[in-house]
Amino acid sequence: MLTTRTDNAVTTSPSFPRVHIATDHAGMELSAHLVRHLTSQGYDVVDHGPKVYDALDDYPSFCINAALAVVADQQAGVHALGIVLGGSGNGEQIAANKVKGVRAALAWNHSTATLAREHNDANVVAVGGRQHSVEEATALIEAFLKEPFSNDERHVRRISKIAAYETTGEVID
Repeated sequence: MLTTRTDNAVTTSPSFPRVHIATDHAGMELSAHLVRHLTSQGYDVVDHGPKVYDALDDYPSFCINAALAVVADQQAGVHALGIVLGGSGNGEQIAANKVKGVRAALAWNHSTATLAREHNDANVVAVGGRQHSVEEATALIEAFLKEPFSNDERHVRRISKIAAYETTGEVID
């Protein structure tokens, strides 16, 4: 059963989420591995690029397009999450977070990957391809994708305050 909240966050699903992935040149090898690996695990993976290596590429468009697709899917009732990759993951997280409705979290260990979902209902994870081995990064992504949101009232309340600010510009105490 798919459950959605009014702030467009998808909280539960009986199946694998659709996964939107994007990278810059520094994460291309990791991205290609993740597309193959996650597809083999049963995920519906949509690759937002880039398609060819360019050391001078500009990641914002790739990451923003992946983030937009996550939000569009969630608004349509599709359980979707996103992955943005780069050398550090920082710029990619910043770009994704510019999209209304996205809560992108930088994961650097198992705890940050799972807490991003459990406490913050993050819908996009950022990982630095130059910060982790392929195996480490894959484990972080799998942990993020498999972790459900807790639906704990305090976390729902906090996320709602963030969404209210994003929509209205009003800071709610």
